[in-house]
Formats: sequence, C-alpha cells, structure tokens
Amino acid sequence: MADTQQPGNEPKKAQKPQGAPKGAKDGGAPKGAKDSDAPKVKKPRERSDYVPRLKTHFEQTIRGELSKKFGYTNGMQVPKITKVVLNMGIGEGVADRKKVDNAASDLALIAGQKTVITKSRKSIATYKLRDGQAIGCKVTLRKARMYDFIDRLVNIALPRVRDFRGLNPKSFDGRGNYSLGIKEYTVFPEIDFDKVTDTWGLDITVCTSARNDEEARALLTAFNFPFRQ
Repeated sequence: MADTQQPGNEPKKAQKPQGAPKGAKDGGAPKGAKDSDAPKVKKPRERSDYVPRLKTHFEQTIRGELSKKFGYTNGMQVPKITKVVLNMGIGEGVADRKKVDNAASDLALIAGQKTVITKSRKSIATYKLRDGQAIGCKVTLRKARMYDFIDRLVNIALPRVRDFRGLNPKSFDGRGNYSLGIKEYTVFPEIDFDKVTDTWGLDITVCTSARNDEEARALLTAFNFPFRQ
C-alpha cells in the first residue's frame, strides 16, 4: 500500500534571507546589476608644472614684439612655432639594418622621445633598394619637447658646428617653414662621441603658423636663430 503524506509533513522550501534584494542568489549581486555600477576609484593624475624657458619667453616678450611690429589686432594672428621635424637618412642601411637601428637610438636621445623607422616605397635596382626596406628614421616634436630642443639647438649644438658662419636666411619654403641641415649629429650634447661608430647628417624642419617668410624670419630671429646678415 503506497505511503501517503500526512497533512503538515510537506518539506519546507528554502527561504531567502530577509532584506535580500529581488533577484539576488546566495548573497550575490541583484539581478541586472553591472560591474560598471560599482563605485570607481579615480587615480590621481600626474601633473607637471614644468614650463620650458623659451615658451615663457615667447608668451611674455616675443608675442608683444611681433604684434607691435606687424600691427596684429588679434593675439591669434601672432605666428608661433607649431612643430619641429627631425629626419635622418641612412643610405648604408640598405646593406646593414643595424646601422639604421643605431641611428634611431641616437636620434631618440637627441629628441627625447621614440623615433619612427622610415621605409622605402618602391624598389630601385640601381641602388639595390627593395620596397619596404628601412632607410632612415624621423621624429616629430611638439609642445615642451619642441621648445627644449630649439633651446639646445640654438645655444649648444649650432655653436659647436665646425666653421659655422650662420644659418642661410633663404631656406624658407614660402609658407613660413624653415629647414636646415647639420652634417654631423654628434654636436648635440646627448651623444657620447667615444661610442659613435658612424656619423650621419641631420635634417631639421621648423614649422610655424606664419603666413609668409617675412613673419617666419622675424619669429625665428626672436628665438635667437643665428641667421647670416
């Protein structure tokens, strides 16, 4: 004869703890809750109060001088240096990739930031050049690093150039940008001459927001660029 359960002997269902939110299981998060709902702890942002010397000089002195000279009515019309591009072409890198890597590491020391390896865009059989082969390196400087590089270039590197007689005042491109070349990059103090095995030239392009060469020349002259008279 089958056993029959007596009234009042039914098994009791597990009850949820009082105060648990609807949809919670075993003390877990409420149903529909996301990880993003949890309070986030903001990390303190690293702040630097360093201001380059030349930037302060531009804001306090050069800006006013240029406004007075050219009659600017708006402060935004005053030309300024926007970026500096450094480029090194390593022709010997066709036969030895290690020389390109060495040049890139030296350029990184001069610039203070990581460089970019430049590669050929097409193959040229005459120069034994293949498409995509490393042939140089470059780096673009802006803001604080740009001002620091110009400071070292004008006050340290250029005076150390052998037989230096001043910069060519005609090396502007007509749109306010100036280019110059240095035969040996070892004139920069960051380079240890005793550890250098090969020396290459360095191309420097200073890009400005000037509308013409006259304004750009006045701007760079205010930054003490030693142009030939």
